[in-house]
Amino acid sequence: MASPTYTTRALVLRKTKLGETDLVVTLLAQDGSQVRAVAKGARKPANVFSARLELYSVVDVLCSKGRSLDVVSEARLVASNERVRLDLEHAAAAAPMAELLDRMTHDGLENPRLFACTEAAFARMGGLPGAHAPLMCAAHLLKALALSGLRPSLDACVACGAPAGAGAPGQAAFVSCREGGVVCPRCRAQVEAVAVPASTLEWMRYLLGATFADVAAAGPALDAAFAVLRFCREWVREHVGCTLKSLDFLFSCGLYEDAGAQASPDPAGARSGAGSAPAGAGGDGEKAPAAP
Repeated sequence: MASPTYTTRALVLRKTKLGETDLVVTLLAQDGSQVRAVAKGARKPANVFSARLELYSVVDVLCSKGRSLDVVSEARLVASNERVRLDLEHAAAAAPMAELLDRMTHDGLENPRLFACTEAAFARMGGLPGAHAPLMCAAHLLKALALSGLRPSLDACVACGAPAGAGAPGQAAFVSCREGGVVCPRCRAQVEAVAVPASTLEWMRYLLGATFADVAAAGPALDAAFAVLRFCREWVREHVGCTLKSLDFLFSCGLYEDAGAQASPDPAGARSGAGSAPAGAGGDGEKAPAAP
């Protein structure tokens, strides 16, 4: 009896060698669920899968249901995202995006906006200089966490609900990853929290609300990007329960040192230059695909 088949558009998150010539591919399906499937013979030089199932590619696949792993029967390339994969600066920033999705998504757990958000992020990143890639990575990580129900509370104290406020330039705010967001001065003694520059929180609010086109227009902003990424690392450890090894590599690789002398612009100025940002992460997955 023939195995049931299905078709889906998907984004390649991960590839693992299997045997002499096969690959196990981890895909983010269009409905936001994770699919793990075997591409038989994909490591043979002449096999059609070798070029169509590269990392970060968007593909239309026909799969057959299997007992533990599905089997890729056909694959048609939709978008290769080649620059994201081949340029070292882009690849280093794209890897944490794919790794987070690999850890957070599951078979049968649908979240269509997560696929739309990720497809738009990779498409936009591929058209930017390498120095812009970390800020795009930071924006995607925040949006992916928010769309998965793990958005940090940045506008009100997680202990008492008091408004957090924007904070003066140079002033520090306090954030508790364990409790879920910012902590006001009155509650700081009762909650385990760490100091975070107020400008970092302002950038996080901006990245959560901006489209990827807005983020691209904000410039490299490397200082801000790495500050937000450091927050994301601790947030993922606390709420996803894992360490993103590719994010640790991004911090230590030194690829962006030559571009690091450029100061990060004020996120308020970036917002006014790129258009007003929506209030919540709800619009991020919908707006981003409109301007890839």
